[in-house]
Amino acid sequence: MRNKYFTAMVIIFASLLLTFAFSADSYAKKRLVFGGGPSGGTFQVVANAIQVYKPVKAIEDYSVKAQTSAGSVENLRKANAGRHQMSVVYSGHVWLGRNGKMKNDPKKYEDVLAVAWLYGAPAQLVVRKGSGIKSVKDLVGKKVGVGNAGSGAFANCELFFSHMGVWDKIERNAMGYNDAAAAFGNRQLDAFWLFTAFPSGAVIMAAQTNDIDLVDLDADAKASGFYEKYPYFGKLAVPANTYRKVDYAAPSFQDSTLWVANSKVSADIVYKLLSIIYTDEGLKHMVAQKKTFKAMSLKTGATNIVTPFHPGAEKFWREKGMLK
Repeated sequence: MRNKYFTAMVIIFASLLLTFAFSADSYAKKRLVFGGGPSGGTFQVVANAIQVYKPVKAIEDYSVKAQTSAGSVENLRKANAGRHQMSVVYSGHVWLGRNGKMKNDPKKYEDVLAVAWLYGAPAQLVVRKGSGIKSVKDLVGKKVGVGNAGSGAFANCELFFSHMGVWDKIERNAMGYNDAAAAFGNRQLDAFWLFTAFPSGAVIMAAQTNDIDLVDLDADAKASGFYEKYPYFGKLAVPANTYRKVDYAAPSFQDSTLWVANSKVSADIVYKLLSIIYTDEGLKHMVAQKKTFKAMSLKTGATNIVTPFHPGAEKFWREKGMLK
């Protein structure tokens, strides 16, 4: 009797262990990590918005988990390695990475494939009104917030400021947008750089504590031959009155922000998520999270992409008539 009882307990315990192991394995396979960005940035809003959308949460086979990161460069590397199944990355970094042209990094990141174009990400350089800073060249000797190390903002700041000959002539402070806005408000910074959609919550915050100006970055870019050297950047202007007391359009340049996926992610998963987000209801949900996402549509989703599509995305955009 005692032996039978012992045997029964062993069988039950073994069954429980197998069930737990199976469940844990199943859960791990279902979890899709979506790399966003730092606090205060639009990248993280993208990842969060997709994670919390009810039709996405209702998918039975897998769940989407938004994960903060330093930004574009970190996302590129983690998506390529499969540590992020999906991420938000600047088009320029996808192109540079795929071709082995990242700064001090000849590795080719060929497992990062495009899913959709999301929005244009413009450079913004915030200074105090009356500071006398009219050009990037006027930053020499100044304290400047240059974005989180590892972020697209930091990488593009280094790219542009190096091109302008000032990267090694400023006091660089690597920090996220909200932290930079707070430091700027406390007069611990003379300027801070962003590479994100407008209106930026961090710039709005900075404009509440100081009267601000936005530097004309397009003028610097044109005069220095920046567009000829880096042709994936496009021109635009931050519209007048986007920020408090900035009553003029501020010319600048932008990169495209892409939703990307690791090449090993199932084509069915990518297709399914696109089918959910790129509906009238899905796009309305995205815009409700941030007005920047007004740029998202079926007509724009397959545009401004110069690197290969994920098979699931290619199927989706072809069916919608957006790819030939």
